[in-house]
Amino acid sequence: MTGKPIVVGVDGSPGGLRALDLAVHEARLRELPLRVVYANSWARHPAWVDTDPHGPVAQRLGIEPRRAVDAALDRIPAGITAQGVMLIGSPTSVLVHESQSASVLVVGHRGRGGFPGLALGSVAGKVAIHAGCPVLIARGQPAPDGPVLVGVDGAPVNEPAIGFGFEEAALRGADLAALHTWVGSASTGPGDMLPLVYDPAVIEAQESVLLSDALAGWQVKYPDVVVRRRLLRSRAAGALVEASRHAQLVVLGAHRRNTPTVLGLGSVSHALMHHADCPVAIVRPAPGSAASIRSAYG
Repeated sequence: MTGKPIVVGVDGSPGGLRALDLAVHEARLRELPLRVVYANSWARHPAWVDTDPHGPVAQRLGIEPRRAVDAALDRIPAGITAQGVMLIGSPTSVLVHESQSASVLVVGHRGRGGFPGLALGSVAGKVAIHAGCPVLIARGQPAPDGPVLVGVDGAPVNEPAIGFGFEEAALRGADLAALHTWVGSASTGPGDMLPLVYDPAVIEAQESVLLSDALAGWQVKYPDVVVRRRLLRSRAAGALVEASRHAQLVVLGAHRRNTPTVLGLGSVSHALMHHADCPVAIVRPAPGSAASIRSAYG
C-alpha cells in the first residue's frame, strides 16, 4: 500500500475505537496505509517530569498512551499496513498537523481527546475547520445498503465536497444521493415584504437547474455512479439529518455561508456533527484556492 495514509486519532475511548473501525474501512476501500495517532498533551508540561515513575502522572504520560496505541494496532485486521505513533501536543494541533500529509483524517464524535476535560467531539469541530484533507467523523450507524448523501448548495466552495461524495460512492459501489434544499421568501416581521411575484413552481424549477449544474461535471467523471437527485423545500440541517438515517455517509462542504457556530463551522455542518445517524465527512476547499478564499469571506 502506497500513497498518503488514512490518519485516525485514538484516545483509548469507545469513540476512538469507532473512529478506528471507520478508518480501517476507509483504508481498505482506498488501498492506503493507516496511521494511528495518539496526542499526548500532558507531556508538554515540564513541571511533571520529575514525578514518581509509578504514579498517576507517569502512567498518564507513557503507559496509557502506549496501551491505547497497542490496542488500536491489535484491532486492525491483517492485510492493512498500519503504524502507531504517540505525539506531544494538543489533539487539535497534532491532528491538524497530521492532516497536511493525509488522504483522509478520521476522528471520533466523542472521547477523551487525549486528556481529561476535552471531548473528542470538540476536537472534531476544530479540526474540520483547519484540516488539510477531508475529515471523517465517526458517529451513528451507517446503513450498509444506503447511498452516500451529499448536501448541495450550489456554492463554488461546495465543489470539493461533491467530488469527495462521488469518489466515496464509486469506492463503495453505492448510489449518490444529492440533496438540495430551498426555502421560500417569507415575511419575518413588520416591514418585511414578499416579492411582487412569487411562484413556488418557478423557484423550484430554478433550484432544480442549480442542482443539475452542480452535479453535471462530476457525473461525467464518474459515469458509473447512480445519482439520486432530491430537491426539498425545507431547511437544510433538518432535511440532511433525516436523510442520514438511511445513508452510509453524509458529505458536507466546510464553509461559512450558514450562520457560524462557536466552533466556526456553519450551522448545517454543526447540526450534522451532533445529530446525524451515520458518519459525516467535512470537506474544505484546498488552502489558497479561489473557493477557499470565497469560503473565508463569503
